[in-house]
Amino acid sequence: MPRQNPVTASRSAIRTARTAALVLGLSLAGLSGALAQAPCRTTGSFESWLERFKQEAIQQSISRQAIAAAAPYLVYDQRIVNIDRGQKFFAQSFLQFSDKVLPAYRLQKGGEQLKKHAALFARAEQQYGVPGPVIVAFWGLESDFGVAMGKDHAIRSLATLAYDCRRSEMFRGHLFDALRMIERGDLQAAEMVGSWAGELGQTQMMPSEYMKHAIDWDGDGHRNLLKSVPDVIGSSASYLQELGWRRGEPWLREVKVPASMPWDQADLAIQHPHAKWAGWGVTLRDGRPLPAGGPPASLLLPMGRLGPAFLAYPNFQAYLKWNASLVYATTAAYYATRLAGAPPMSRGAPTIPVLNQDEAKELQELLNRAGFDVGTPDGKIGAGTRAAVKQAQSRFGLPADSYATPELITRLRAGR
Repeated sequence: MPRQNPVTASRSAIRTARTAALVLGLSLAGLSGALAQAPCRTTGSFESWLERFKQEAIQQSISRQAIAAAAPYLVYDQRIVNIDRGQKFFAQSFLQFSDKVLPAYRLQKGGEQLKKHAALFARAEQQYGVPGPVIVAFWGLESDFGVAMGKDHAIRSLATLAYDCRRSEMFRGHLFDALRMIERGDLQAAEMVGSWAGELGQTQMMPSEYMKHAIDWDGDGHRNLLKSVPDVIGSSASYLQELGWRRGEPWLREVKVPASMPWDQADLAIQHPHAKWAGWGVTLRDGRPLPAGGPPASLLLPMGRLGPAFLAYPNFQAYLKWNASLVYATTAAYYATRLAGAPPMSRGAPTIPVLNQDEAKELQELLNRAGFDVGTPDGKIGAGTRAAVKQAQSRFGLPADSYATPELITRLRAGR
């Protein structure tokens, strides 16, 4: 998984929390525990902070008119801070998450969008190289095609989080850019309603992303990602191109993997050509041989050797840059393959063990104790923990597929 700067990583966590809460009906305050950082103390009044912020905005050549337009929403909302600092976390496996966010209606609706806007998607692929199913998958997951864009005023949320001590610099930058969006005429202040963290539009961009990547694709002189479907499609394609999307190449392909597979090769940091994977017995899901040639690929086992298996290509990195959560990225990529015509995935073994948060936290504590540095145990299995799991599996002679299991916890407890 690629390294990300704090802004990108935080944005990704916000996206995952908001998407899961909207789709699953879970507490957003609970899901946002994924964003928790070290405690801090906010000092000084909001009113004095706001006056300083306004003066700095003027020094950055943001007009007084834009600041005045935003003024009714430049207020503090304790509820937003409470959401941001929620500590409870809901751990979900790839199959659990994908089952919940990809019901039959979302697959059907995605196909309908591809047909309805076929000319726009053809234009996007011609100009940016991004296929329609890829755009539609993000569109569906982020806002259910514009139905669930959020109910909080972005400027109020951004002002609150910019004043709060936890990530003030990041949100100050987004608040400045929200004012620039008003000044530029993209959106009026009153219509800037989105997620609790300030994301806007049908593919949920933070204001700084909006300023940098949104494009006017319907030719009306405004970049409106709340209401203009052409702007949503064109901007998403442009953004994915900026994230490194490679024209004409696959992103994810389901495969069948033999039991004799060298499992330590199942790692996003390891790439091999099709011929190498074929030599180990990897085939297409239906048993046919892998196609000749093509870009190198990594073997992705989101639930270990007993679960679904995929080859992930360089374009999969664009999914991880959009959202660093491996569960979300894999779900979005799988959704796009379904929209492109792939059959439902093979679910693997009937029962695949899934650690709960307490078990995952104990695993991390045991890994640290055994000399595998995973940082402060938090019960969230990310790239660092997966890498440590792989090393521990190798040490104990277990299949090194990077997937944490109760068996590994038992081995770590016993030290053998």
